[in-house]
Amino acid sequence: MNKLYFYGIVFFIIVSCDQTAKKSFSHIKSYTLESAKLAEGKLIRIDSFPSKNITPRPVDVWLPKNYSDKQKYAVLYMHDGQMLFDSTTTWNKQEWRIDEAATDLMEQKITKDFIVVGIHNIPDIRWHDLFPEKAMDFMGKDAKKEVLKKAEENNMSTEFKGDDYLKFLVTELKPYIDATYSVHTNKENTFVAGSSMGGLMSMYAISEYPTIFQGAACVSTHWVGAMAQENNPFPNAIFGYVAANIPDAKNHKIYFDYGDQTLDRHYPKYAPIVDSLYTNKGYSIENFRNIHFPNTDHSEKSWQDRIHIPLTFLLKK
Repeated sequence: MNKLYFYGIVFFIIVSCDQTAKKSFSHIKSYTLESAKLAEGKLIRIDSFPSKNITPRPVDVWLPKNYSDKQKYAVLYMHDGQMLFDSTTTWNKQEWRIDEAATDLMEQKITKDFIVVGIHNIPDIRWHDLFPEKAMDFMGKDAKKEVLKKAEENNMSTEFKGDDYLKFLVTELKPYIDATYSVHTNKENTFVAGSSMGGLMSMYAISEYPTIFQGAACVSTHWVGAMAQENNPFPNAIFGYVAANIPDAKNHKIYFDYGDQTLDRHYPKYAPIVDSLYTNKGYSIENFRNIHFPNTDHSEKSWQDRIHIPLTFLLKK
């Protein structure tokens, strides 16, 4: 078999597979959200991304200006997608200003070129979707029983969905993004980020799927797990899970940060624990951060002021 014929067959197989993948997602309808107030780029909206794992919800895909199919982009998956780009549509009139930060970093050639995929939350079930489900396996039997009892007494669902949320992200959403956009599909170009419960879920994502995600940004991570309370059983359970599931320091990056005002006031005391857990597993300043931002609170306004730091840390050229 001559080389020209061989390469022709290989090219045909690649093109055929790509076309097959795209056809398998033909039922997922998207459109450019012309009403979005953006600094740069454009926002593609899927109103209700279908899922066998979680309640369908909107997903936004932000493409940088001059996005081109002629090059490949890294992908940053983010939770609470409705809070990322346009403050005119958010409940508190705040946003992360991701399009501004990402555009600035790419224009300065500080980071790789990348797109952002924002998974919207559903407020009534956000906690159930974003709590690191397997952490409950590290909670004492009596403490777990008490937690479930209190939830039932307060008419709160005890259905944990964190594992299903990750199945959605990894087995349903990522394949769609890989087939639809001009992106790198490997671990080295796939990242996840979020704040508060989204910070916990980002930690959980890279811990559960270390072959999928190279890096995670966990902003104002909600180590208290639920409502802050005395004798809170959640932090120890979460840290038990973390200790048992830290991804290999040789080929991962993990960023944490925290303020000290409003809800963030509960987080500083956990910083030494986080530091020791990761440094004891071989992490160093090269691939681990846990940064304190004094006098900052638990809000998009605070996070927008520092989002360039985790973006640079994860996606630096």
